[in-house]
Amino acid sequence: MNAALLVLGEVTTDIVARHTGPLAPGTDTAAVIRTVPGGAGANVACWAAHRGAPDVRLLGRVGAGTAAWHQRLLTAAGVRPHLVVDPHAPTGTVISLVDAGADAERTFLTDSGAAPRLGAADWTDAFLDGVARLHLSGYLFFTPSGRGMVDAAKASARARGVPVSVDPASAGFLGDLGADRFLALADGVDVLLPSEGEARQLTGLPDAEDAAAQLSRGFPLVVVKRGARGALVARDGAVRARVPAFRVERTEDTTGAGDAFTGAFLAASLRGSEAADAVTEGCRAGARAVSQVGARPAHVTDGTHVTDGTQGTDRVQGMDEVRGTGGGPC
Repeated sequence: MNAALLVLGEVTTDIVARHTGPLAPGTDTAAVIRTVPGGAGANVACWAAHRGAPDVRLLGRVGAGTAAWHQRLLTAAGVRPHLVVDPHAPTGTVISLVDAGADAERTFLTDSGAAPRLGAADWTDAFLDGVARLHLSGYLFFTPSGRGMVDAAKASARARGVPVSVDPASAGFLGDLGADRFLALADGVDVLLPSEGEARQLTGLPDAEDAAAQLSRGFPLVVVKRGARGALVARDGAVRARVPAFRVERTEDTTGAGDAFTGAFLAASLRGSEAADAVTEGCRAGARAVSQVGARPAHVTDGTHVTDGTQGTDRVQGMDEVRGTGGGPC
């Protein structure tokens, strides 16, 4: 039986700086700084594996300098990575400024690097062999190369009857692209997973429930992520469920909470859970994500060994494929 999840999206190196006071322009601001693996697509894949998806695959593009490091950590997290090594661009880097004194809200400085250069030339229909669901990171929609990948992957999935989900991923980049263009590119997608702000952007409606309902007239299932207010489930032009968030004792870092939600939702969907139940699992993972620093599940210990806190067992994963490719700058 087809059981695999294939995620197409970015792999980045995240530099997380947690500061307890306002930034001081022109001088020093004390902070705790960590370098951790990230990228919305990679984060989704890791959380899906962590929440029980048995076969999670990731297609992404990285620079040569950090390819082996990312490969090792993804494999340790239970993901089967297929990383295209870009000969011209480095791995994307995101600086995440986390205000520990303001509900751990974060601001991103993003150098996308090789990530958005993933394109149609990197795609082959064989990537869908054994795949039950295809997930596309919204960051692919924001560059010409990425849009080529979206079109190629969607066409293959449609031909094979594989359902497709999309997370718009970035309110800032979505605003630059435009709602109408994004919705046209996402035509035919089965599940749309926007944040509350992205849902408003895509519809022009100020109320999240109205926005969810409107979007569900164009997509079979819409799940609107609302952070501390839980999530909405909409079908056929109406909100069908309102799922509450899980209580969090202390918010450490909101980076990757939406990715955690999406990964857990997809894992539950692969198990056959109904939409509201899968959304509950998404909310559970989102709560866990904001209780730690970093956007990946906090169960990778040394880059090769994984402790699965849910099952209480250890496992070791082998290496998978790193592919090199040519091609000039976009």
